[in-house]
Amino acid sequence: MNASLRIERVVGADLRRHLDAVAALRIVVFRDWPYLYDGDAAYEREYLDAYATSVDSVFVLAFDGDTIVGASTGLSLADDSAEFRAPFDAAGLDASRVFYFGESVLLPAYRGQGAGHAFFDHREAHARALGRFDLTAFCAVDRDPADPRRPAGHRDNDAFWSRRGYTRQPGMAVRLRWNEIDQGETEHALTFWMRPLDGGAA
Repeated sequence: MNASLRIERVVGADLRRHLDAVAALRIVVFRDWPYLYDGDAAYEREYLDAYATSVDSVFVLAFDGDTIVGASTGLSLADDSAEFRAPFDAAGLDASRVFYFGESVLLPAYRGQGAGHAFFDHREAHARALGRFDLTAFCAVDRDPADPRRPAGHRDNDAFWSRRGYTRQPGMAVRLRWNEIDQGETEHALTFWMRPLDGGAA
């Protein structure tokens, strides 16, 4: 871990004071490939409300000094919106036994220094401590590898996620709409990745 980075786990009412910082990071980081998200403050407020109201939610924050440069989130899938729960309902999986990881966003200058593993370690530990979850899961946007907007030399996170013990679940996806740069509001498919909570990372 970079000596300038400090990782903190935040739960409960303390989350609320960091909502604006997490929203700002999401807008900055998700503007890049593969999300190409043209950030919208109103959407951010609606999206993050689930974390503000869930008693199980967690933020894992990366600080450089007093500045938040990265954030990772999680909550019980049962507390998230119906559209995220639907693929699990269809697969016969109890959403109340799934801890959902919302996102990990980190400014480019701080990547490759251990924060990614710390984000997963803290969220998995938080879910395990709650004692009510069998699975952890997240979803990632599907993009055509031949998309001309894909940056040269871009590396997906698939290998990293696989090393953490997560397996992509073809056929389990959520469809979300967001404002895409130069495209306007566009529907996107995001496929879920899962692992048993008690399994160790590879």
